[in-house]
Amino acid sequence: MKQYLYTFLFICLGYPMLAQDAQTGGIEMADALRSSGKIYVVVAVLVLIMTGIFLYLVRLDRKIRKLEKEIKSRK
Repeated sequence: MKQYLYTFLFICLGYPMLAQDAQTGGIEMADALRSSGKIYVVVAVLVLIMTGIFLYLVRLDRKIRKLEKEIKSRK
């Protein structure tokens, strides 16, 4: 029952965001960045950040696996 309540709540909270986009006719900031060519810089920075987060998580996962193996071998 809790899951249905949360789903309904998220749908209700997200709906006004869709209405705002329909009123303005588009996102002005994205249009300005696209017209000046700076959108590529924004995309490159986002890709760099996401790659860094992904690599960090992979490295962290490997360390955790190594520690788990050490703990299992001690028992």
